[in-house]
Amino acid sequence: MGGRAVRTAALLCVAVLIAACSPPPPVPAPATATAAPTERAPAPQLGVSGTSLTLDGKPWWPIGINAYQLGTDWDINTGCGAQVDPEQFFSLLPPRSLIRVNVNSTLAVNKSTGALDFAAIDAVFDAAARHDQLLIAVLTTNEGGCENEHFKDHAWFSGGWRTDRSHGHPMTYADWLDTAVTRWADSPALAGWSAVGEPEPSNCGVENCDWPSRQCYSDSAAVLRAFFDATGARIRALDPGAVIFSGHAGGGQCGSAGDDFETVGASPGIDVLEYHYYVGTDTLPGDSSFGLQRRLGQARALGKPLLVAELGMKAGSCVSLAQRRRVLGELIGQMRGDGAAGAMFWAFVPDPRPAECTLDIGPTDPLFSMVGKDLRG
Repeated sequence: MGGRAVRTAALLCVAVLIAACSPPPPVPAPATATAAPTERAPAPQLGVSGTSLTLDGKPWWPIGINAYQLGTDWDINTGCGAQVDPEQFFSLLPPRSLIRVNVNSTLAVNKSTGALDFAAIDAVFDAAARHDQLLIAVLTTNEGGCENEHFKDHAWFSGGWRTDRSHGHPMTYADWLDTAVTRWADSPALAGWSAVGEPEPSNCGVENCDWPSRQCYSDSAAVLRAFFDATGARIRALDPGAVIFSGHAGGGQCGSAGDDFETVGASPGIDVLEYHYYVGTDTLPGDSSFGLQRRLGQARALGKPLLVAELGMKAGSCVSLAQRRRVLGELIGQMRGDGAAGAMFWAFVPDPRPAECTLDIGPTDPLFSMVGKDLRG
């Protein structure tokens, strides 16, 4: 027992010496300060002031472009034209460019399952927001292009839009309007809505649906006005700050010919009037009844902006791209001087056909370099 006590005492002494000679425990390093996250600039806000467009409250005269096929994704939907990579497309444009794009219900249907699938259109809005771009979302087109190719007739505008589920569509138009506006109203990329591209409450002829053969009714202007009143109210109920575009072709179409353009344009469901101008069909000042100059006068009387939402000219094998750039550049100058609120080229394609005479505008086209310019900036 005595030996164990001596050994224990010795061990205790050694332990005390080791503890006394050991270095103190390390002092924890002070926490590294974390840099504050970079705040994203507020999303640009499109607005209206009298007969002008504004951006963030300042006068704005945009040169934009139509890119109707951006929602095409062949892995998901039946598409509309050639597939485009939205991320790449928006990266090629200056921030705050104005782009008009189809957002129809068939692009939100999965072609394999038949179920709703918003991924393709979501990708467009998400990529546009990342690149600070602005989208005019067109909810459907009158002739059904890139949807089901079924013409929207007088009965559809009179009320069928509320109740009819057209061929191949996943729901009624009214339900699609509610669905789309609810889903994308808060997107930073949204500039505004267009209820119908080139609305015309007429009926197709017996043999075809070409414009000259369509039947127009005496109440077509009243029907179209009621449609815009109702759809505009419906959009605003879901997106109170919405800017709503008329979608008008602007010519002598049924429901918008002559004075009817002003009657329909006075709707509280329309903020911005449209005119679609194509070299070879339209001229300046144009027809005294439905030319661009007449429409600009009517827009002034209503106190609303008029956007030339489609401005096109064929080029390629028929006219050089440089010549088209010169002609349309001069036209834009005239349109601005006459009181138009902006212009948008028709139309971007990822695979232009230079050996043919087309409206194609590819990424290296001289017109593409004009997109994003602000003639009042």
